[in-house]
Amino acid sequence: MKITLVGVGLISGSFALGLKKALDKTIEVCGVDISEVALSKAQEIGMIDMAKSIKEATEWADVVVLGIPVDALTRLVPEVLDYAREDSLIVDFGSTKEAICEAVAKHPNRKSFLAAHPIAGTEYSGPEAAFAELFQQKRMIICESDKTGEEQQHLFLRLCEALQMRVSYMTPAEHDLHLAFVSHLSHITSFALSNAVMRKEKSERHIFEMAGSGFASTVRLAKSSPDMWAPIFTQNRKHLLEGLSTYIEELQHFQKLLETEDQQGMKDFMNRANRIREIVDRIG
Repeated sequence: MKITLVGVGLISGSFALGLKKALDKTIEVCGVDISEVALSKAQEIGMIDMAKSIKEATEWADVVVLGIPVDALTRLVPEVLDYAREDSLIVDFGSTKEAICEAVAKHPNRKSFLAAHPIAGTEYSGPEAAFAELFQQKRMIICESDKTGEEQQHLFLRLCEALQMRVSYMTPAEHDLHLAFVSHLSHITSFALSNAVMRKEKSERHIFEMAGSGFASTVRLAKSSPDMWAPIFTQNRKHLLEGLSTYIEELQHFQKLLETEDQQGMKDFMNRANRIREIVDRIG
């Protein structure tokens, strides 16, 4: 099988490395990226076997996976569909889905496109961050499956099975709403907390000496790539603004409890939050 990666970063790179490990010698991978350094690194670590132009790489491939910022996806996926063979599979791994599905809705080769989002990742980026096990036991969300050809769907499901992934289906609107609350909002929170701490704690030494593992885990996402996340926030702004309003209301409520020294109210606030433990403990 011939696979092209448009963008040789963490997500698409881990997808390719995982399939190479699972399917052994039957996978050939071609890379496309605006960074020659990234392409060189991807070839050095065995993620890709060659590099081509996007037109050549698309015409060559059975499967094209796009793992690039979501603003670039809406521009590039229609172009890739122009180059693609009728029987090939074009997949995007963007963290928002409504805009990209709208961008390809009327494309004559729409059946070759599958809108997907692997719920997997780390705070790191670039080809060197990719690893073969990233997708194992993770969830793959598929949107608008009824608009994708049966052969393309079956092929993608076989690839997900090879990676030991679980598959869920939802509409693009459902995807973007849910991801705004359970993923995108947590990234904003991490960025904001990091900025608040650095604004007040002028000494790096104090942060280093006083912060424990709880702080480190809370701000871990603030190490994520701004180039990737700013377009996600912009595309999903409608749902994110709703999420931010709800989150700010909770913060203001706790601020009021603190101002009035209402310890029982604070305990009630935290006890309600503790119920999330039952859900989080099932994630795996």
